[in-house]
Amino acid sequence: MQVSVPTPVHSQSGFGSVLKSVTDRLAALAGLIVLSPLFVFLIYKVRKDGGPAFYGQKRVGQNGREFKCWKFRSMIVNAEAALEKHLAENPRAREEWDREFKLKDDPRITPIGHVLRKSSLDEIPQLYNVLIGEMSLVGPRPVVAAEIPYYGEKKAHYLSVKPGLTGFWQVSGRNDVSYDERVALDAYYVENQSFWGDIVIILKTIYVVLARKGAY
Repeated sequence: MQVSVPTPVHSQSGFGSVLKSVTDRLAALAGLIVLSPLFVFLIYKVRKDGGPAFYGQKRVGQNGREFKCWKFRSMIVNAEAALEKHLAENPRAREEWDREFKLKDDPRITPIGHVLRKSSLDEIPQLYNVLIGEMSLVGPRPVVAAEIPYYGEKKAHYLSVKPGLTGFWQVSGRNDVSYDERVALDAYYVENQSFWGDIVIILKTIYVVLARKGAY
């Protein structure tokens, strides 16, 4: 499946795009090697409930192409059925889900899943997505196809770049900002992206992750 693509937004030179791509892949490879002991430990912890260690969900990437975005599984095995039951029984949760595509108090999250999400460790398997060129270290966070309409006239901004392992939204409040604010932050990043700007976002991400700001 591929989402229809409007006129793209161009905001970075050819050299800048090549530099970003090379830097992404080298950094992702280094990260996977350095973090391999942590990967082994987390695989063991996540699989203790009998389910798989990783969870892949289809997300929309650059130019509307869908790809499988990987995470450490942070939810119970029958998560989809549990979600539908919870939303059917809780109108406020349904309203929050329809508005934000996530729940602050999500009953599907496992004990180790809470730790993974609070520390953002559930996202590190996306280094593999970066390595194979589906994602970038910095960019708009990947969304599911149902979220694309929420971008409205800013849809072209999102689809013109690769989704990021981290991004401007991540360091500007994350889950504590509204979806409209998230769209505005993504559009601003695309219009103003630069190599050094990405470095600043990565450094700020380290602080945000350690401080656990806006994560749940």
